[in-house]
Amino acid sequence: MSGGQVEVERAQVERAHVEWARGLADAGRLDEALALLEPTTARADAPWQALSVHADIAKRAGRLADSAALSQRLVAARPQSVPARHNLASTLGDMGRAAEAETACRQAMAIGGDAPETWLVLGRALQAQSRFDGAEDAYRQALARRAGYEEALRDLSQLIWMRDADLNAAVAPLDVAIAAAPGQAGLRRIKARLLEYAGEIEGAYRTLVGGALDGPGELAAAQACLALDPRRALDHANRAAALAGGAVPAVMATQAECLLALGRAEAALEPIAALRAREPLNQHVLAHQATAWRMLGDPRYGQLYDYDAFVRPYRLATPVGWATLEDYLADLAQALNALHTLKTHPVGQSLRGGSQTAASLTQSDHPAIRAFFTAIDAPIRAYMKAVGQGDDPLRTRNTGEYRIKGSWSVRLRPNGFHADHIHSDGWLSSACHIALPPAITGGTGEGREGWLRFGAPPSLPGLKAEHHVQPQPGTLVLFPSYMWHGTQPFGGEASRLTLAFDIVPA
Repeated sequence: MSGGQVEVERAQVERAHVEWARGLADAGRLDEALALLEPTTARADAPWQALSVHADIAKRAGRLADSAALSQRLVAARPQSVPARHNLASTLGDMGRAAEAETACRQAMAIGGDAPETWLVLGRALQAQSRFDGAEDAYRQALARRAGYEEALRDLSQLIWMRDADLNAAVAPLDVAIAAAPGQAGLRRIKARLLEYAGEIEGAYRTLVGGALDGPGELAAAQACLALDPRRALDHANRAAALAGGAVPAVMATQAECLLALGRAEAALEPIAALRAREPLNQHVLAHQATAWRMLGDPRYGQLYDYDAFVRPYRLATPVGWATLEDYLADLAQALNALHTLKTHPVGQSLRGGSQTAASLTQSDHPAIRAFFTAIDAPIRAYMKAVGQGDDPLRTRNTGEYRIKGSWSVRLRPNGFHADHIHSDGWLSSACHIALPPAITGGTGEGREGWLRFGAPPSLPGLKAEHHVQPQPGTLVLFPSYMWHGTQPFGGEASRLTLAFDIVPA
């Protein structure tokens, strides 16, 4: 067989592997698809089709660094490909590498890219760099190219809300879109979610039921009215389940939450058990299971919510380059405060009455912020060693190694607080206190102003917090991501500044 024939046969095999990998990925067998493609894409002269499919599947599998590296090779192989540069920009943005994402977007546009999706990615990259005027313009450019583009409308309306805390201005572009397309149910869901986080719970519900409800609309309605009327919420959740025509985890979790709010813990355990079998590491499901066990007096609750073993505070060591921890915290506070350029809280997060930084802090070049991620390594390793290994949902995942998945800073104004919540993307979660007002550090503890609290599930006011931690500057508190936690409101005139992150096993 000649060399040319060998090359032809190899190319045919590689094309077959690419199509086979696509099929495996569509069937949810992502690891198999990636393993099938790796021998081909490991070659320096890998065909661009293999690079493209491998990058896409790696991203779907959450392997963002691999996806970005493959996309960069694809761009080098096909420098005039607009989709290649767009996909690279999107992945870089997901990784928190906002400046690089912006560059890739502008390179795509320079060679003819003008899709609304590229304008959306550009807007997000600019927003992550606190360039809010440019971000708003990019979102509007996306909408000029596709009226009713839901992702762009969501990001635009939420940015307007965070910048000015002006609800009327924030919903204005949504109202225009809803008037133009009253049958587009997703627009009402976006508006309702904004209203909910702006404190207009009843308005959010009215917005949802102001038109026909599809399955996602019924689910959103259930979640919106849960605190108002759990029985009505359960009716919506049951209709969402009927419309789905099969087991949908988000619907099942909402059904369980409604049943818990109605005091029907035994009934709630039925969808919870099905979800635990299907998604054993789902942090929301673990939280609901713990709540049901607490309501039933099941001793397994105390094993899952073992505050003495699982909620641990650690004092940070002074990073190299600073004389004292107090000096370091002052520099870190200055760096973080410079990033808090938004006026009010984001949609979809736990804080109320404050701001949250937009970009991943692990990507920061500021010396004080970079030093933080070195300083937390010892406490994280001490925590993993202290909790050890076991067969419970926390310890069973303890490999002794970790990676950070998401990092942010929150600055709460007086009377601000964190609503009780869990972290669905984490294994361990955290709160590191950087600067605190006298109401938190100087009092007797009466009222526990600004303290961390644990064990109070939302929508169940009868279940009070069981464990509290008084914040201290320079203290990092680590705890399971499935554990309900929030903060007490605080008074005075000074803000409460924290830095937080989630951890997953490596």
